[in-house]
Amino acid sequence: MNTDPSELIRQKVREGYGAIAREGGSCCGPSAGSGAPSGGGSSCCGGAPADAQKLASQIGYSVEELQALPEGANMGLSCGNPNALAALQPGEVVLDLGSGGGFDVFIAGKKVGPTGRAIGVDMTPEMVSKARQNIAAYRERTGLDNVEFRLGEIEHLPVADNSVDVVISNCVINLSPDKPQV
Repeated sequence: MNTDPSELIRQKVREGYGAIAREGGSCCGPSAGSGAPSGGGSSCCGGAPADAQKLASQIGYSVEELQALPEGANMGLSCGNPNALAALQPGEVVLDLGSGGGFDVFIAGKKVGPTGRAIGVDMTPEMVSKARQNIAAYRERTGLDNVEFRLGEIEHLPVADNSVDVVISNCVINLSPDKPQV
């Protein structure tokens, strides 16, 4: 058993968000005795799809942005709207740290358009799988083929140096046990 505190934190985060990807639910309420994010119930992050939509609206996502999302991409895990602050331009390459089910990546992909690229990185295999499953619906809704999802830790990115124009993140850096490395 690994007793490195940083690795134990990563393991708890991975387990909690893996459960959310598999079962739905919220990131805000701890599971009984686990200290990990919850896989069920309603909370500050929302629990049901309607709650997730309402939360996203309240933090500044437009109806148009939300309607263009593949079903299941918005899991109510956002605490901000990095796309609104990033002022993304067509043709840019954007990297989302802790991309989850792809929520902000899909919105960024639409903003950077056919000549741009949006890359999501997440350390949870279940989240990366969920996001990849949403790519076909994104392509169908937008006509764009400019998003991808990679498995990796935000402290050790699976992205080449100097290959992106903009980095965004939505409530993820706080989960890293090594913030200076991020």
